[in-house]
Amino acid sequence: MTPRLASALMPLMRSLDAETAHGLALRGLRAGLAGRDTGPEDPVLATTAFGLSFRNPIGLAAGFDKNAEAVLPLMRLGFGCVECGTVTPRPQPGNPRPRLFRLEEDRAVINRMGFNNAGLEAYRARLAALPRPLPAVLGGNIGVNKEGADPARDYPALYAALAPLVDYVTVNVSSPNTPGLRDLQGEARLIEILDAIAAVRQASGPPLLVKIAPDLAEDALGPIVEACAARGVAGLIIANTTIARPETLRSPHRAETGGLSGPPVFARSTAMLRQAHRLARGRLALVGVGGVSTGVEAFEKIKAGASLVQLYTGFAYGGPALIPRIKAELAALLRREGFTHVAEAVGTGAASTAG
Repeated sequence: MTPRLASALMPLMRSLDAETAHGLALRGLRAGLAGRDTGPEDPVLATTAFGLSFRNPIGLAAGFDKNAEAVLPLMRLGFGCVECGTVTPRPQPGNPRPRLFRLEEDRAVINRMGFNNAGLEAYRARLAALPRPLPAVLGGNIGVNKEGADPARDYPALYAALAPLVDYVTVNVSSPNTPGLRDLQGEARLIEILDAIAAVRQASGPPLLVKIAPDLAEDALGPIVEACAARGVAGLIIANTTIARPETLRSPHRAETGGLSGPPVFARSTAMLRQAHRLARGRLALVGVGGVSTGVEAFEKIKAGASLVQLYTGFAYGGPALIPRIKAELAALLRREGFTHVAEAVGTGAASTAG
């Protein structure tokens, strides 16, 4: 099966409950039913960030493959990076179902999954079994359990456990679906976690990223940037899902509790990118997430300051054929504006619009 044919079947998948469809999609990926992107990578899309080389800047955000079940099939769709997780130290079932809702009128999703995952042991076993070298960059996203968590203990242990198996590690302190997790974005709590990770990091260890929420107060971003830059963090992922509910939402599911993703978060997350780019002054690489489903939107994230762009909801709606389409659109836009590499475009629009 080709990515285009797999995407043509997406309307059938949307006739199913959202979480059931997601589970079937992972099974289909593992079975090779989504095909692969066989086209050559456009050299204009090759880039580097936090010391790693990416064949293109389009990545899959954490949350789609929580248990690292379909890493290689996802990479074969043409992503430059796949971030799997969020993984917690111990398995946990997450919140009661239903907990995943399509807002089809808005091309958006609300989830309150609650870090449902099979735990670190199973996750590490799957990563260890992957054939190396991999065709794309592999990221691991780490979080803490809902009960019995000690962030200053658990995040360092997770980082150390994943360090031999992934290219970078992302500290998730921004999901709205684990009680108290977002409090860890506060300067003092974040510094405590980063210092604890620093105590176990080897000089050769994988780069560390921090994923933040789009709902931060504007004056909270500066302290986060400074805390990360001072402690060897390589980058920020901006941003996770939002608890805000824009008045423009039309879906009957718009009042569901959880994190909203997709087009309704594009403007806010992109404004945060611009602000973070100005605050970081080149000390941190930025990854733009939120509402990207076209090459134009990916390009806007890059011009706002993102070295890389991640998809989740757009991929869930558009399917595998979306990836080569975004890459082709982005390559054409870069060339049209006179850029020979992605890196030349990063941040070129960050000063033009206030965040």
